[in-house]
Amino acid sequence: QLQLVESGGDSVQPGGSLRLACAASAFIFDVYTIGWFRQAPGKEREGVSCISSNGGSTNYADSVKGRFTISRDNAKNTVYLEMNSLKPEDTAVYYCAASRILPTADMMDPSLAKYVEVWGLGTLVTVSS
Repeated sequence: QLQLVESGGDSVQPGGSLRLACAASAFIFDVYTIGWFRQAPGKEREGVSCISSNGGSTNYADSVKGRFTISRDNAKNTVYLEMNSLKPEDTAVYYCAASRILPTADMMDPSLAKYVEVWGLGTLVTVSS
């Protein structure tokens, strides 16, 4: 069964950068769409970015477009989220998730969350001066 473990969360100043990693334990990793989600205190979980199984398609929330970049290395069973120009409003617990059913166009749609098969436990990102 696929398991996901996030890493890379830290505390940074506004304008700083971080790279999150989502490591998967499954030899069939390359059939999954992988998404990054975040949940800030007192707020609902929101989709941040996602990437197709072969890395050919990506999708981003409007709030992170131009600042965040998602990528994957299927040989290492890992998906990355490069985050630049971080803002205090980016503060949240970041989770990665996987689905064999949802394409990148639908992965971040909260109404389709039931088709997300696996969630990681999250990594905390704090942006503060």
